[in-house]
Amino acid sequence: MTRLPRGLASRIVLAIPVALITAAPLLAQEPGTVVAADTRVQGRSYVFHETGETIQYALFVPSGYDAARKWPLIVGLHGAGRPYDWLMGYAGIIDFAERDGYILVTPLGYHPRGGFGRPRPPAPPPASPQPGQPSAQAQPPLPSNIAELSEKDVLNVFERTRKEFNIDPDRIYLWGHSMGGGGTYHLAAKYPEIWAGLAVAAPSPPVSLDQFERFKHIPILVMHGDNDQTIPVARSREAVARMRQIGMQHVYVEIKGGDHSLFISKSRDVVSKLFSFFNVVRKNER
Repeated sequence: MTRLPRGLASRIVLAIPVALITAAPLLAQEPGTVVAADTRVQGRSYVFHETGETIQYALFVPSGYDAARKWPLIVGLHGAGRPYDWLMGYAGIIDFAERDGYILVTPLGYHPRGGFGRPRPPAPPPASPQPGQPSAQAQPPLPSNIAELSEKDVLNVFERTRKEFNIDPDRIYLWGHSMGGGGTYHLAAKYPEIWAGLAVAAPSPPVSLDQFERFKHIPILVMHGDNDQTIPVARSREAVARMRQIGMQHVYVEIKGGDHSLFISKSRDVVSKLFSFFNVVRKNER
């Protein structure tokens, strides 16, 4: 098990004020917007053999990449409804990956609301329209096997990246925001042998707190805004309490005044914590 440096593992709660970020909501973004805006980010696609569809993903490779040596890899999982390159647009994430020498890959997860394999709760029945009001336009239903398809897409993209580049097997990391955080918990529990470190931001809660037992040997960074109106911060506090109970190495960063999304997507300081954490954790080191 990787052991965090003295002092890091003990800083369980960091109350960091963020002068952001409760103003304007995030606007909808078309797939490929970040790819078009930042030439460092590649838009990729492949044929998803299970359905015959072409599925997109985004990739960043440091400019100094040399196949003669091994490179760390970060797999990023987006929030619900977001496009495949969404996380590549977070403030400073490409700059930090270039600086610290990380390959980044962000799969779609088959569908923007796929969940990355996390079991989905039953959908609530649609609300009846009020008299005189038009009914809300319902989103098309997801396939019954969406969790399986979404998880498979992540694994496909991961394997494609690992085969194309010289990836250090002791430095493969997984992180996710919101729905992607719940996906991170799920994929860490199902494939604990892959990951050297984990990070979640405002994560969808685990299906069960007992899920952490399956990957308690993997260090994790948990970040959450205390003004999150989408996923209450209490859910991460409960998760962190369970991590502490089972002796799981973790760092918990609670952002004072932070909302659900902008507290990380528009903050270089918060994004930088992903790299500060992954820089000091790897497999097979004490």
